[in-house]
Amino acid sequence: MNKKAFYDFSYGVYLCTSWDEGRPVGCVANSSMQITSSPATIAVSLNHDNYTNKCVAATGYFAVCILAEDCDPQLIGKFGFSSSKDTDKFADYPWKVRGKLPVPDGVKAYITCKVVDKMETSTHTVFLGEVIDADVLKEGTPMTYAYYHMVLKGKTAPKAPTYQAEEKPTGKYVCKICGYVYDGAVPFEELPDSWTCPVCGAPKSQFEKR
Repeated sequence: MNKKAFYDFSYGVYLCTSWDEGRPVGCVANSSMQITSSPATIAVSLNHDNYTNKCVAATGYFAVCILAEDCDPQLIGKFGFSSSKDTDKFADYPWKVRGKLPVPDGVKAYITCKVVDKMETSTHTVFLGEVIDADVLKEGTPMTYAYYHMVLKGKTAPKAPTYQAEEKPTGKYVCKICGYVYDGAVPFEELPDSWTCPVCGAPKSQFEKR
């Protein structure tokens, strides 16, 4: 089976947020879609090992936040490559409660939902949510999965439904936290020690040659 065919699916890049006993939590999700228009229903897929999955199941609520192409890449790094179980992902970003759910400032739009059903797969839960609120907060082009990979040079978190392991060594320096591949004009060895990963903010020491 040629799994490269899966790359031809069109995906977005979203944040899925919820609550953990009053504490805001969230993660990156690239598998979300509108199921029906009346009543408006949204689906989102979350890995069983993802802490946000447990919080959505416990509270019965989630928000899908749509990102624009000009969003801060480190927002994706923070929400996509650490766990809300032991990390306050909202600490470095202003946020507000919108439609009962935490929504980081700077997202393009948000849709908040009440869980009405769910489906379990071997690795992921697909939550179905009836929309309770939605709004567009800023102009901009919605970020796609392809843009994230090809322009921002970002990688997919291992818990994402679209994750596929790298097939070959690249000979390039790769961030051990988020998978960002450095391909800048300045040789990696000549970058200052103060340089950080543009996606997740990890220091230069967290890069390794692969």
